[in-house]
Amino acid sequence: MPSIKNYLSLIKFSHTIFAMPFALIGFFVGVMSLQQIPQAPFEPASFDSAGQKLAAFFRYQWHLFALVLLCMVTARSAAMAFNRYLDRHFDAQNPRTAIREIPAGIIHANSALWFTIVNCILFVVATGFINPLCFFLSPVALFVILFYSYTKRFTALCHLVLGLGLSLAPIGAYLAVTGQFAVLPILFSFAVLFWVSGFDIIFALQDEAFDRSQGLKSIPAALGTAKALRVSEVLHVLSAACVIAAGFYGHFGWLYWAGAAGFCGMLVYQHSIVKPTDLSRVNIAFMTANGVASVIFAVFVLADLFV
Repeated sequence: MPSIKNYLSLIKFSHTIFAMPFALIGFFVGVMSLQQIPQAPFEPASFDSAGQKLAAFFRYQWHLFALVLLCMVTARSAAMAFNRYLDRHFDAQNPRTAIREIPAGIIHANSALWFTIVNCILFVVATGFINPLCFFLSPVALFVILFYSYTKRFTALCHLVLGLGLSLAPIGAYLAVTGQFAVLPILFSFAVLFWVSGFDIIFALQDEAFDRSQGLKSIPAALGTAKALRVSEVLHVLSAACVIAAGFYGHFGWLYWAGAAGFCGMLVYQHSIVKPTDLSRVNIAFMTANGVASVIFAVFVLADLFV
């Protein structure tokens, strides 16, 4: 009988650190954009400080924050479990991935599929408690994040589809609060799109030879290591440009720019330690550098919003 720890390992729960900070940015940017706190008839139409507005929001709308977190966790869990289910035969043949839960026999393939289905249902139900727009868009979000698992079979642009899936986090969280689209969260979503696509290319360098042998598509398999790293660099430049554009558009202060500098610095760092002739530090670039980048950026953005 698989344990909770096994399922957390199946979905690489620790990788939630990539998209969750940007979801929090989208959520709290949405809170700050509200003119009036929903279901708060006795609160003032305007607040003396951002902290007062935040306190009023959580006094009346704390459940919305819990629902957004639930949506983030269930959507990502569904996507990862489905990816592991769909790729189980490839994973079994790849020495790097043969130890994963399904090929190793720790979790049965059907159990992973049921885990995916349950998380999809929980995600849709949770969006129904948020607002009608999120509910009606929930199948679109599920299609994008689940469809990614098929893309490596027919297009080297699979990295961009993964980036698109994670880029839904900031705009989705903003929609949960406001019920409408806006430019600023979209800029953050584009930053995530290019950032994730770029570091997924770096991660895929480990499987370049295997992907070619199995007829799987990826930028490294299509272009080779050196050119793939150049593509990754271009995508990360675009991500940094979106972060800078968001800073100007949102009229943020110095704390935001400190966070943006830290984020961009970590992008530069990961490219400085991964070379075409030396892939030994790919995992440091993938997990450590990008995890630190997202957390640092979110902390400084939120500080800029509320301090």
